[in-house]
Amino acid sequence: MSKQKMTPSEALVETLVAEGITKVFGIVGSAFMDALDLFPDAGIRFIPVAHEQAACHAADGLARVTGKPQSCIAQNGPGAANFVSAMAAAFWAHSPVVAIAPETGTMGIGTGGFQELDQMAMFEKQTVYQVRVNRPERMAELARRCFYMAKSENGPTHLNIPRDYFYGVCEDEIYPTMDIPRGIGSKKAIEKAANLLINAKYPVILSGGGVSQGNALEEVKVLAEYLTAPVVNSYLHNDTFPADHRLATGPIGYCGSKAAMRTIAKADVVLAIGSRLGPFGTLPQYDINYWPETAKIIQIDTNPKVLGLSKKVDVASVADAKEYAAELLLMIKGLKPGMDVNNDRIEDIEKEKQIWFDELENWSTSDNKLMHPRRLLRELTLAMPEGSIVATDIGNNSSMCNAYLKFSNVRQHISALSWGNCGFAYGAAMGAKIGKPDTPVFAFQGDGAYGISGIAEVMTAVREKIPVIAVVANNFEWGAEKKNQIDYYGNRFVGANLRENPDYDQLAKDMGARGYTVEDYRDVQDVVRDAVASGEPCVINAIIEGGEKVLAEPFRRDALQMPIRYLPKYAHLNAKK
Repeated sequence: MSKQKMTPSEALVETLVAEGITKVFGIVGSAFMDALDLFPDAGIRFIPVAHEQAACHAADGLARVTGKPQSCIAQNGPGAANFVSAMAAAFWAHSPVVAIAPETGTMGIGTGGFQELDQMAMFEKQTVYQVRVNRPERMAELARRCFYMAKSENGPTHLNIPRDYFYGVCEDEIYPTMDIPRGIGSKKAIEKAANLLINAKYPVILSGGGVSQGNALEEVKVLAEYLTAPVVNSYLHNDTFPADHRLATGPIGYCGSKAAMRTIAKADVVLAIGSRLGPFGTLPQYDINYWPETAKIIQIDTNPKVLGLSKKVDVASVADAKEYAAELLLMIKGLKPGMDVNNDRIEDIEKEKQIWFDELENWSTSDNKLMHPRRLLRELTLAMPEGSIVATDIGNNSSMCNAYLKFSNVRQHISALSWGNCGFAYGAAMGAKIGKPDTPVFAFQGDGAYGISGIAEVMTAVREKIPVIAVVANNFEWGAEKKNQIDYYGNRFVGANLRENPDYDQLAKDMGARGYTVEDYRDVQDVVRDAVASGEPCVINAIIEGGEKVLAEPFRRDALQMPIRYLPKYAHLNAKK
């Protein structure tokens, strides 16, 4: 396509079309209204949300299930500021979100005008690339660059546009960005990794988020089978290896699988593929210090900055997970053709999984009058249709999902990961449902997180006909924090109780969604199946136990210590006298 005369708004919208953007999330604003007016004719659906944070989470959820860059847009100043936390979530998830943030007009920058804010500084640390449009004639060029960098750096980007630069005349050429393959990395490094794995007594594969993002599940599965290597999922990436595979042991990390932790503890070689080996995801759990400190570590990631950052590694490769796993298998077969199945290892995996299954079942089959959260999770996951997508929030109940959610394919587990911001799940679930309209999509949140985002965004789901199923684990408290106050602060509860929660069932109905209240574990599966069959936005208000009865690990044990007090009680009151 040769250059054509157009306005900067047209240049931006045509670039979105060239990049395959068909949905943009946001809240209508005067700053970008000239471009917004073009969306319908361009075939772009604008999806208005209740809060801009949910718009960014929705773009993130859509990007994660499609594997393609997605976009959100906000009014300048306070609207753009509401993207900040959600952009950080996308950053740590390596999710290609392009945030379009108009700013105050060029003649007003620095004068302290209406809704003026330095937006570049806000996004500096949680984007892989950001740019301010410095001339309206460069609109298409710089917008295109944001999409290219989102793909090539596998993360969020920020396009900052002075609001007067949507207007004017320019000549532009519109074309899509390139897809650059990442390749296999160094063949010498692959050979070294192959020799380590061939000679290992107990090799273990740690399958990270890059396996899901790189659609490398089949290649990792075949590699694991050839090596008879047990596979553990990295923290909150339960969709990176089929849970029903005989070599699968489950996820490590907070509230994860003891079978996975005990298995990786035995490793003399760990192949960490598509993982940055984040520090929070490898902390001791259940009093198991499971990370094998003496094991040889092979780490593969597309980002060279994370290699060897959190753990000392012996072999590292900057490579695509899919291509690397296939090439590594070829190398291993060449060096040692026809490896026998290691039946002792298979038996060991089965034994560890059975021990963990029995323990988890014992925890999860209480018949208390008030439902234990683990009982809820057991019944919920049994009722979810195979292939469902689940977006999980943060907190004890959401983290406990780690031990229950099982998937057979990639891009099914959408979580807040190590950013851990409350209010993530519902917005992300809306984006995921739009990307996969024929797949059941659940948003699992505690009542605290649901109060941040879920309540308001149910209105969005109803208005926009997005049939997300929200499951609210309602224990009338901030559970993780209350658990800390129980374990560390002598049951002194400050700010942890949420005793006046509304009736989420009735509230959902008032907003036009379906609402359910479930208190008996025997009703959970029927309620879930009815919600799925309805094809409507649904809210399941699940009343559960909380407080000291919750079987959960202390949250943030890495950052908490038993309190020390030097001053006598109420010394501050005496000082006032």
